[in-house]
Amino acid sequence: MRLKIISCEVLFREISLLAARSPNQVDVEFLPKGLHDQKSVQMHDRLQEVLDAVDPKGYDAVAFGYALCGNGIAGLTARSLPIVIPRGHDCITMFLGSRQRYAGYFADHPGVYFKTTGWIERGAIGSQIFGQSFELDALIEKYGEDNGRYLYEQLHGYQRTYRQFTFIEMGVEADGRFERATREEASTRGWQFEKLQGDLSLLQKLVNGNWDDDFLVVPPGWRVVATHDERIIVAEKP
Repeated sequence: MRLKIISCEVLFREISLLAARSPNQVDVEFLPKGLHDQKSVQMHDRLQEVLDAVDPKGYDAVAFGYALCGNGIAGLTARSLPIVIPRGHDCITMFLGSRQRYAGYFADHPGVYFKTTGWIERGAIGSQIFGQSFELDALIEKYGEDNGRYLYEQLHGYQRTYRQFTFIEMGVEADGRFERATREEASTRGWQFEKLQGDLSLLQKLVNGNWDDDFLVVPPGWRVVATHDERIIVAEKP
């Protein structure tokens, strides 16, 4: 099978490894992590644009290295090729191997913020979007004192919500510096730290074309709809 993958760059190491091992002919296009920090409509429009640019003669299907991601894929429409999306609220489902494992861990660990190699090396949350710095001084300089401080508070408010860093070790790390950086940041903030073993099985199925109930397969002409239940997303004919 000839497979095109459109993925968030936080999955770069994992997808690259699995694509190299896949029996399929796989081409991957990575998009900036900063899409997550934009409104869902803007994220949807960018993903649809990239999807529409895929040559239907070159592939049998298009798979996404994205989950629902704040409704960023809601409304995404398959054109000439079927599209495949993991059922999950965000990419942590893909790092942990299933939405069931993610839900169980999250229920037992409220206030946890997950980190992986990709989340660290592709930029801290809210710090940089398409070359624009979101640090306090830069925001004040661009938007003025009051507006700059307001924007900074909105972008960094997550720090009041979370009380623990969980580093997910995926087996693609070259060394221990990402885990050490997470431990140090947790210590600096006075947060708890835990290391969790990741699971590549869901991503492996995505890349290899083993699309079971953990995936939504959208036929050409149909679109993605968020369900707000255990299915997370379904396909709907416009």
